[in-house]
Amino acid sequence: MIQINSYTTVKRRPRVPHDIFAHYWRDVHGPLCARLPGLGLYIQHHLSREQDAHLWPLAEGIQEISDYELDGGVEIGFLSAADQKQFQDASSLLFSDEQNMFEETLAYDLPEGSINLLNRTGDEVMNGLDQADRIHLHLSPRGTLESLHQYLRDKLGPLLAASDAVLKVRLHLCAPFANDGMHPPAPDVAHKATPVRAQLAVLEIAFASPLARRRFYQSDEFQQSQAEQARHIAQLKAFAVSGVYTYVHDGKITTAGLRGSRAAELIDYLGATNQLTADVSALFVQHPS
Repeated sequence: MIQINSYTTVKRRPRVPHDIFAHYWRDVHGPLCARLPGLGLYIQHHLSREQDAHLWPLAEGIQEISDYELDGGVEIGFLSAADQKQFQDASSLLFSDEQNMFEETLAYDLPEGSINLLNRTGDEVMNGLDQADRIHLHLSPRGTLESLHQYLRDKLGPLLAASDAVLKVRLHLCAPFANDGMHPPAPDVAHKATPVRAQLAVLEIAFASPLARRRFYQSDEFQQSQAEQARHIAQLKAFAVSGVYTYVHDGKITTAGLRGSRAAELIDYLGATNQLTADVSALFVQHPS
């Protein structure tokens, strides 16, 4: 079971085309990270900047977070503090690679871990995009961050989870981000949050479809929740998810982690079971000399 968890926002370098960024992150950086020792969980959530205008309606009094664009969110987790230390000791190999694609990364600690209120998607080791309509909602508190977290746990999260239109509700209740310079030594990659982004909560939602999402927003229960939303949320930004890629789950490396995400897609598409045998997998694992 994951004991230590974090959620990291990533923004690509402005002159790196999005398709090159996405492929490099999936198939070069992803397997590099997955092979480092100690890792218990590693999931890439790729976010799209080409999003529709109705990802989340703004209740009266809530503003959109300005000048806030992202290209992904990352879940990193460890089964123990000893595993985390082992990963950190080897992570210079990973952080030296970030400059090739990332302009900025902000890693938020999750003291309570990531909280699943509902999951009917079967996406524990997902590699790609399913039929679900997925969004990540980044929320800035009107009052304290603690009160926003409680509202999401006790009110808004359960409201979403109770709807037939919703397939998944997962809370990433971030600790405040400290602009103290004590961040991964990634050359030429920024790690500084604006005041709004220093205090965030992330709500991960999967709807059955975009149509189901729009109909849910028009429902009485959602409409009646908007006044209370405004009492707890000052600003927000919704991001559409273009793909979810799992490289390590429960301390075990996936085919995407071992071989790369697109290679794993091809193996799955062709039903190439021979590629998943222990003898073949062993060829991709570095053995100590």
